[in-house]
This record gives sequence, structure tokens and C-alpha cells, in this order.
Amino acid sequence: MLRTPYHLVELRPWPIILAARTMLLILGLINWFHFNIIYPVLFILVLILACLAQWWRDIVHEATIIGKHTSPVQQGLRIGIILFILREVCFFFSFFWTFFHSRLTPTHELGCIWPPVGIDTVDPIGVPLLNTAVLLASGFTVTWRHHRLIIKKRKIAIIALLITVILGRYFTFLQLTEYINTCFTIADRVFGSIFFISTGFHGLHVLVGRLFLLICLTRIIKSHFSSLHHFGFEASAWYWHFVDVVWICLYICIYWWGS
Repeated sequence: MLRTPYHLVELRPWPIILAARTMLLILGLINWFHFNIIYPVLFILVLILACLAQWWRDIVHEATIIGKHTSPVQQGLRIGIILFILREVCFFFSFFWTFFHSRLTPTHELGCIWPPVGIDTVDPIGVPLLNTAVLLASGFTVTWRHHRLIIKKRKIAIIALLITVILGRYFTFLQLTEYINTCFTIADRVFGSIFFISTGFHGLHVLVGRLFLLICLTRIIKSHFSSLHHFGFEASAWYWHFVDVVWICLYICIYWWGS
């Protein structure tokens, strides 16, 4: 049998199961929006988290115990995460395209002005600015943690990553508080739709990024990472920096210029 430094991923059911449960989540969200029934959504979210836990368990087992994540394999994983982030860039680009189209050429239905008539926008010098500072601080701590890991300062790396997770949770709390106190809803013309969809999907990305970081925190505590072999954390750090950059663009365009 010919041996190569690469390996083929073993057949596992998690991708198709996750895809099916994600479709059910979309249907549950539609049901929630129309009939205000949230319990199916919560149940499906639990199923998705269980599927992700099983999938990540297999990946960690493959990387640590079996040892199949060789240098060529890690290079392929780097290309994969870069392409994934580029896909997310295109995803948010569609929201920014919609915003700029409505902002630069407001229609008669909007009163030919922006923000539309009757919309009381969110003050950018307040919770949004605080959220910006929180995310920038979390970007600093995740970078600090990376450098501490490289120079084998494991305890400091754990503390830095824990601070990052706490800051991410604080960001989510502030965003939820902002949503509760806004004077408009997602149904208030194109402004409300753009605001809640773009910032809401960013908030979802923050939750996913925080979940990635929590997994990395667990793996650091269990000594799964070394100064030379820690791509799992690198991938989560790249994703977290992407989340930071998207929020800065959202703050400048929607909160500051858009209001």
C-alpha cells in the first residue's frame, strides 16, 4: 500500500446530519416568526450543538491521538479555513451592498432621505461604541494568547483566552440589551431589516467564534496544543479577527454613517 503524508477523511455522518438539522432550524425560525412558537427552535439548536460536539470530538481525536494532522494536512486545512472566511466575506458583502444601495439612493417610499422618516436610530456614541471597544480588546487578548503559546507560557495563554471568551460574552449581552431598547423593529422598512439582519448575523458569528474559543480553551487545559502544533487555535483566531473587522465595518457604515 502506497503511503503518503496526506490522508482521506473517514466517512462520518455528521455533515449530512448537520445539514438536515440546519434546514429544520430554518423552518423552525420561519414558524417562530409567523406563529411566535420558539420551542421547536430551541430543541433543534440543542440537536445542532450535540452534532457539533460529536464532530469536533472526532476531529480532536484525529489530530491528537491518531496523529493524522501532518504538516501537509495542516497546510490543506489552512487553505480550507481561508476559503471559508472568504465565503463569509461574500456573505456580509451582500448586506453591505443592500445598505449602500438604500443609503445612497433612498426611494420615495423612504421619503427620499436616510434614515427613513419616522426612524429613531441608535446613538453610535453609546452601546455600539462600547461594543467596538470590547471586540477590539478581545482581538488583542486572542493575539496575546497566541504569542504566549508560541513561547510556551501555557498558564498566561489560558488566562488570555479566558478573558477573550468573557469579552465575547459581554459583547453578546450588550447587543441583546441594545436590541431590547431600540425604538424600531425588523419590520420597520428597509432600515430595520438591514440593521437587525446584518448586526444579528454578526452576533451569530460572535456566538460561533466564542464556541470555537471555548473548545480551544478546553484543549489547552488538556495540553492538546504545543508551540509548534496548534492550528486548531490559529483557525479560531483567524475567525475571531474576521468577526472584529466585520464589526468595525458595521459600526462605521450602519451605526455612524447610516444614522
